[in-house]
Amino acid sequence: MVSPLQKYRYEYQPKLPEILRGEIKDVKPVLGEPTQSVSDQAEIKKLFPCTYGMPEVSFTKGSNDYGKKKINVGVILSGGQAPGGHNVICGLFDALKKANPENNLIGFKGGPSGLVDDKFVVFTEDFINEYRNTGGFDIIGSGRTKLETEEQFEKVKNVCAKHGMCGIVIIGGDDSNTNAAVLAEYFASSKVPVSVIGCPKTIDGDLKNKDIEVSFGFDTATKVYSELIGNIERDANSAKKYWHFIKLMGRSASHIALECALETQPNLCIVSEEVEKKGMSLSQIVDQIADAVAKRAEDGNNFGVVLIPEGLIEFIPEIKVLISELNDIVAKESEAFAGLKTFEEKSDFVQRRLTAASKKAFLVFPDGIKAQLLMDRDPHGNVQVSRIETEKLLIELVGKKLDEMKAAGTYCGKFSTQNHFFGYEGRCSFPSNFDSDYCYSLGYNAYFLMAGGFTGYLSSVRNLCKPARYWKAGGVPITMMMNMEVRNGKNKPVIRKALVDLEGKPFAYFASNRDEWARKTCFVFPGAIQYAGPAEVCDRTTITLALEHEE
Repeated sequence: MVSPLQKYRYEYQPKLPEILRGEIKDVKPVLGEPTQSVSDQAEIKKLFPCTYGMPEVSFTKGSNDYGKKKINVGVILSGGQAPGGHNVICGLFDALKKANPENNLIGFKGGPSGLVDDKFVVFTEDFINEYRNTGGFDIIGSGRTKLETEEQFEKVKNVCAKHGMCGIVIIGGDDSNTNAAVLAEYFASSKVPVSVIGCPKTIDGDLKNKDIEVSFGFDTATKVYSELIGNIERDANSAKKYWHFIKLMGRSASHIALECALETQPNLCIVSEEVEKKGMSLSQIVDQIADAVAKRAEDGNNFGVVLIPEGLIEFIPEIKVLISELNDIVAKESEAFAGLKTFEEKSDFVQRRLTAASKKAFLVFPDGIKAQLLMDRDPHGNVQVSRIETEKLLIELVGKKLDEMKAAGTYCGKFSTQNHFFGYEGRCSFPSNFDSDYCYSLGYNAYFLMAGGFTGYLSSVRNLCKPARYWKAGGVPITMMMNMEVRNGKNKPVIRKALVDLEGKPFAYFASNRDEWARKTCFVFPGAIQYAGPAEVCDRTTITLALEHEE
C-alpha cells in the first residue's frame, strides 16, 4: 500500500540549477586554480600523488560529446541514512538516460560490500520511479564496510571491468568519501579508467566548507527534530510541570543542536564546541543548567527544555582525555579486553591502566554510564557515544545539585523530568523540498563530473540560499578537505570534520539571545515540513545556512 503523500511526492519534479536544465551536450567544465589539503599538506600529497592538488571545477555553457557512446556507471549508498539519498540516485539516473538512453546505472546493494562482492541491480525507469522524492536508503540499502585494502580495490576493479563501468558514485559522509578518495587514487595510480565521484551526505552537518555549503539530509532532519521539539515545548508550556532533556544526533559537531535551538528557542542548548573552547568541566555544565532551572522556578516556571548534542561528553576536557585513554587501552589490548566477561572485570581492567586524573573522572560516573563507556567500539575504535545516555546523566547530576541548593536555601522549586533522544526519527523521513532539489542536483551534477573524466571529486552545488535556478554546479577535489587523524591507534588521512564556528553568525545570533530564552518562555513551534504552498514556507532552507550566507 502506498500512502497519499507518497503518491503525491512521486510526482514532484525537483528543481535544477540553470546550467543543468538544458541539453546535456551544452555544458562544459571550467577549471579553477590548483588546490591543497586543509592541513598536513606534505603527508596528504605523499599519500595521494595522482589526485592531490587538482583544480576546483565549475560548469558553464559550452559543448561536449558526453552522450556519444554508451556508458555504464555504478552507485552505492554508504554509511548512515539521510533524507534525499534516493534523489541523488534519481538525478544521476535521469542525467545518464538523457545523455544516452542506452546508458546504464548499476546499484550495488548493501553499501561498499556490495561493490566488492558484486551484488547489484540494474536500474530501470519503473524501479527508479518508486523511490523519487522518498526518504530512506532502501532502494539498494547501505553499509559501513571500509574500502582500504589492495585486495578490496582489486575486487572492485574486476567488478568494474565485468560490467564495463567507467565510473562509480559513492554517496556518503566524511568517512565514505575518504574511501572514495583512496579508491580514486588507487585507480589513478593503477591506470584503471574508472572515475570515482562522491556526494556529500550526513545529517550531522559536519561535512562542509566554502564549496560544500551543507551536506544533504541536514535540512530535513533538523526540521523533523524541530517539529518534535516544538511539540514538546508546547506540551511543557501546557502542563507546566516537566523539564525535558533532549539529546540530538551529532557526535562530532553541534550543528543539529544549534539549528534546532535557532528554530525552537529552548531554554538551554549546550554547544559542545563552546564547552571545549572554554574548558568547561562536567560540574560547570551541571551548574549552568541548575542555575537556569532555579531562576525559572523563582518566576513560578518549573518546566523547560534543554537540548544536548549527542557527542557532548567527548568535548568535556577531562572526559575527552578519559575517552582517549579508554580507546587506546581497548585498541592496544583488544584481545585481553575482549576476553573479559563482566562489567566488574572490564572496569577493574581499565582502572588499573588509566592515569590518576582519568581514573578520578571515570569514578564520578554511575555504573550505567561506566558500562556504556566500555561497550564495543565503533569501526574507528572509538566509544559509541550515541549509546551513552548523556541526557539521563545530566538529569541525575542536575537533580543532585538542586537538592544541595534546596538544602542551602537557594532553590525552592520542583524538578520533574522527561528524557528523549531524537536520532533515527530524522534519518529516513520524506525529504524537504530543499533536500529533494539539492540531492537531485548533486546526482545530476555527478554525471557531468564523471562524464568529463574527473575523479576524486565531490559533487558540489553552491549558492543554496538563492532559488534553485541560481545554484552553481561544479566539483571540489576530496583531497582538498583532508587532514591526518588518529584512527584505531594509527595516523590516517581523513576528511576534516567541520565544527560549529564560534565566531560565525549562527552561533553569534544564538549567543545574543540565549540569556533571554533561558529565563523567559520564548518557545517557537515550527510545525511539520510543508511540501506545497508559498516558497517562503515550502522551499526555505535552515536558519544556519541563511545566517551563514546572509548578504
